Amino acid sequence: MMLSIVLPSYKGADILKNQLPAFITFLKDENIDHEIIIVDDGSGDDGETERIALETGCRFLPLDNNVGKGAAVRKGVFLAKGDYIIFTDVDIPFNYESFRQFLHYLDMKEFDIVIGDRTLPGSSYFTKISGSRKLGSDIYSFIVGRFITGGLFDTQCGMKGFRRNVAIDLFSSGRIHGFAFDVELLYIALKRNYDIKRLPVILRSNEGSSVSLLRHGTRMVLDLFRIIWFQKTGAYRQQCVNMTE
Repeated sequence: MMLSIVLPSYKGADILKNQLPAFITFLKDENIDHEIIIVDDGSGDDGETERIALETGCRFLPLDNNVGKGAAVRKGVFLAKGDYIIFTDVDIPFNYESFRQFLHYLDMKEFDIVIGDRTLPGSSYFTKISGSRKLGSDIYSFIVGRFITGGLFDTQCGMKGFRRNVAIDLFSSGRIHGFAFDVELLYIALKRNYDIKRLPVILRSNEGSSVSLLRHGTRMVLDLFRIIWFQKTGAYRQQCVNMTE
């Protein structure tokens, strides 16, 4: 199995139903050996997400309660079978060709991590989202780049890929369950000197984001302080592989 694709879903059954068929057709047409893992983050949708996963030939993993996107992705990563692992949002928001590009840099170029960066030339993203969402993203990215990742500003892009051993290392060490888990992963990766490749991404769908600036913003900022605390106390030298079980 070359590629595992992890899709965290919270009440995303309708989105999956709309988005999965064309994506699966693309992977088959490109002869990409793959598995798609749908991790349901406690949606409580009477099994609708599971039914869609079964109908489309995807693996289905449930969380009993709504724990957070980070917890859902972590569970998918731990149970993935691929040599390479990519996670993205439930609506598969970026052009499908990005998956081919990510694989190229993970496999042929041997980067440890490949991340989408919406600020790079060639990207198309911020002109297609609301002004309030862009403002919130800009503010958060500035704080993260200034105080956490030392200039690597776009930590929140919803597409990231890893060599299998790197993914297991990072997700085994991470503590954050919510939306700031991306920042934590890259923070640990930078501390461990993993090779990171940034690639431009083109938005093709914009129906999967469940981030609310008002509801989630404060928690995301507080999680940045938790990341710094975990680093200072040596928590990232320990593994927490059972955190989502």
